[in-house]
Amino acid sequence: MLRHEFQPGRLVAGLFLTATGVVYAGDAAGVWRTPWFVVVPLVVGGLCLAGATGVLARAIRRRGGAEGG
Repeated sequence: MLRHEFQPGRLVAGLFLTATGVVYAGDAAGVWRTPWFVVVPLVVGGLCLAGATGVLARAIRRRGGAEGG
């Protein structure tokens, strides 16, 4: 039994924010050079994609008749 409802939008947001952290960790370790403005498309794009994923998941749940939150 699941303890909570699966929310794919949060998963997508977490993946993009983790990728941003990995990019900057690689820069801090000296593995590669990362310009300061790289964070903007990663974070903004990830949050937009997460929002779209959340809206789509909610629409699918409502259409399927599943009860929840």
